[in-house]
Amino acid sequence: MDSDALTRNGIDALRRGDAAAARAAFEDVTGAGNAAAQPWLLLAQSCALLGDYPAADAALDAVLHREPRNLYALLMKGDAFVRVSDDRAAVAWYTMAVNTAAGLNLPPDLVQRLEAAQAVLARAGSSFRGHLDQELASRGVGNAGPRFAEALAILSGEKQLYLQSPTSFFFPGLPHTQFFNPADFPWVAGLEATTLAIRAELESVLAGDTGHKPYVEADPTRPNKGHSLLGDPNWSAFHLIENGAPVAGNANRCPAAMAALNPLPIPQIAGRSPMALFSVLRPHMHIPPHSGMLNTRLIVHLPLIVPDGCRLRVGNDVRAVEAGKVMIFDDSIEHEAWNDSAETRVVLLFEIWRPELDAGERAALTAMFEAIGNYGA
Repeated sequence: MDSDALTRNGIDALRRGDAAAARAAFEDVTGAGNAAAQPWLLLAQSCALLGDYPAADAALDAVLHREPRNLYALLMKGDAFVRVSDDRAAVAWYTMAVNTAAGLNLPPDLVQRLEAAQAVLARAGSSFRGHLDQELASRGVGNAGPRFAEALAILSGEKQLYLQSPTSFFFPGLPHTQFFNPADFPWVAGLEATTLAIRAELESVLAGDTGHKPYVEADPTRPNKGHSLLGDPNWSAFHLIENGAPVAGNANRCPAAMAALNPLPIPQIAGRSPMALFSVLRPHMHIPPHSGMLNTRLIVHLPLIVPDGCRLRVGNDVRAVEAGKVMIFDDSIEHEAWNDSAETRVVLLFEIWRPELDAGERAALTAMFEAIGNYGA
């Protein structure tokens, strides 16, 4: 009997629950030499149903030798180590399976098996974290600061690793810091002190219908990237400074805001920066996860009108937005925002140089960005 006929016989035997007949058929197929991954996988399943786990494991090794990212085999290897209570090994296999499956359109049985694997991962992560907390507490290092706490959370799987992923330009060697401490910037207190004056100007702006445009606009010279809020006025911008120049009809309506921005460490790049605007997010709106263009800048928010239910996530860190309290973050790290309230949320948004860049680097970056802007002009 040829291998195709043997394989069909084995599959029929599995369907009727005869694991012994299935095993015999698949052993004949694989024993003939040059078998593909699928007969080996079916042999592993047959052996597992019979309780012959060493034989099943050997067959799985054969599958993975041929297809190292075979999802069924990866999950079955994880199952094998769960049976012998080896959580560390099971986590390694399940993690490989989950990562391999990301973004794939999978059949229902694989979806169910992946969900079961993720439940094991969550349970193992919790157990591992409990072990670490107990051991560290016994050594007197249970609380070593927020950076260590975040590292532990990533290690135990409670949080994932977020790194800078700018869409246009990456400058190496800069710390992957999500939120910066406003207290480290001496100008923040002065800016926060202008909140009421800037808010009064903002309220006048909101009362009118001119100067607003969708935050995400289509560029006819570039492909549409499919942003879900493209052209949507529910997330809009009132630009004070755009592409390095004041927007005359807008900036002259907000002298307090312009004066507050003037002394700040904002890049001065012809055709590109400064940029400053009122970011207006209407009720029940969500700005989906995205990353900014550059990691050489930080984004600053001065929240002006903030109803309850407004949040900002940068990487692993989700923070409530509070009126008059500056937020400084690296927008090259994935971030998103919510306004879960029934009212409009507005922040003054602008960019500053990253503080780690020295004067020479800032000068070089300014020249480079201006040269990019001039290319093809």
